[in-house]
Amino acid sequence: MNEIILAADAASKFEGLGTIGYGLAAIGPGIGIGIVAGKTVEAMARQPEMAGQLRTTMFLGIAFTEALALIGLVAGFLF
Repeated sequence: MNEIILAADAASKFEGLGTIGYGLAAIGPGIGIGIVAGKTVEAMARQPEMAGQLRTTMFLGIAFTEALALIGLVAGFLF
């Protein structure tokens, strides 16, 4: 019985770790989106005639990178 009480007490001390974990998980996608957008601007500056295709590819990259942030949000709620 004492083990259960100790486990419940220990679990109550770490309630805010999910929020900290999601904050750390959001750093990666933020950096990734910055890199994708920056490289797209560089490519548009070098070849302006490819801007339409580059923009489409950029939005796909942003969508996939943003999916990582959403997975981190869901994982924060689950764990």
